[in-house]
Amino acid sequence: MGKDSKPKEGKGKGKQAASGGDENASKGKGKAGKSADGLGTCTYVKARHILCEKQGKINEAYKKLQDGWLSNGDKVPPAEFAKLAAEYSECPSGKKGGDLGWFPRGKMAGPFQDVAFNTVIGATSAPFKSTHGYHIILCEGRKN
Repeated sequence: MGKDSKPKEGKGKGKQAASGGDENASKGKGKAGKSADGLGTCTYVKARHILCEKQGKINEAYKKLQDGWLSNGDKVPPAEFAKLAAEYSECPSGKKGGDLGWFPRGKMAGPFQDVAFNTVIGATSAPFKSTHGYHIILCEGRKN
């Protein structure tokens, strides 16, 4: 799954950006998670993504995110992520800045759903592989 490709591609930095802090991620499950970050408990996620067929292209997009924001510990502004999605994404959503809108649990396949529903609001995932290619996700919201 996506976990196997994260360390090779993100070398740890992407994992930190994707989780936003591991101490909060473990608390996100259960009753406290609903009021805190909703990890593992929410029904819907609002996300943007970049999809590339080739690993090299997704790594190039991720490097731009790292150089601009992630390496400093900053969150990527959705407008800036949208610009990179328009430039790099091979998904039709790229024309809309990678915006996937709100989607429920069960709509997206395998690793994409896992990453989308476990990325903290405002955080950017490390690149990961799915059956459709390589992705980067920006989580913009959660709701039940």
